[in-house]
Amino acid sequence: MSTKGQADTDLRAGLAELKALPRPVFGHAESLPNAVLGYRHRHPWVQFAYAVQGVLEVQTNAGRFVAPPQRGVWIPAGVTHRVWSTAHTCVRSLYIDEGQSGASPARCRVLEVSPLLRELVRAFSLVPVDYAPGSADERLANVLLDQLSAAREVDLMLPIPADAQLRQLCRSVQARPGEKASLRDWSERFGISEKTLSRRFMRETGLTYRAWLLRMRLLSALPGLERGERVTDVALNCGYESLSAFIAAFGNLFNATPGEFFNRAVERQF
Repeated sequence: MSTKGQADTDLRAGLAELKALPRPVFGHAESLPNAVLGYRHRHPWVQFAYAVQGVLEVQTNAGRFVAPPQRGVWIPAGVTHRVWSTAHTCVRSLYIDEGQSGASPARCRVLEVSPLLRELVRAFSLVPVDYAPGSADERLANVLLDQLSAAREVDLMLPIPADAQLRQLCRSVQARPGEKASLRDWSERFGISEKTLSRRFMRETGLTYRAWLLRMRLLSALPGLERGERVTDVALNCGYESLSAFIAAFGNLFNATPGEFFNRAVERQF
């Protein structure tokens, strides 16, 4: 390996120890294991994590941000987070100096990755770490930033409430998405009225409990679908009583059937 190539590898491997980025935009490819990383962390730059294949999830205090193929998660500087992914997930990560993020909101978001943005990210992941100022590589970085700023936000975030009782409720329901999860049962358990609990949930998450539960179940279905499990089995495991109801709900969120959604993702890798 050349000295320059070795420097690139060493820098990418030691990213956690960096105090500043070597260039305003820095990118690389990596494979993530099928596990929650054992630590929560943050960094002084923006990160955009895009799953070429697999399902990527970023967890913050505010919620879960889920990125199936052709989606990516924008993580602002200073936001504490951890990352989870399905097996064999391939990620293209971009690290961006906070001064280059423009007027982007200071919150995590899931963004749609257009075909053009996908190819720009793929190409930039192969650019040397120490690309020269004013070079074609720097111009590529600027085009990439323009496309990121124009990327459409998609509603694949599951908000997690700050209230201790509601967080307990949400953790329990997420652990067993296929079980019946009545708000009335939880109100009796907490010793408050169902109406009061419903109002608190809406205030904390911006969603009704029913809408939150629907989104949670659909997001929970993505790893199984990505692994190629039978759609009927995935639907039942996520609490749906019929395949047709699951396919209709999935279509409303993703504008595709489960089969179409992941088949398109595979086709776009090539």
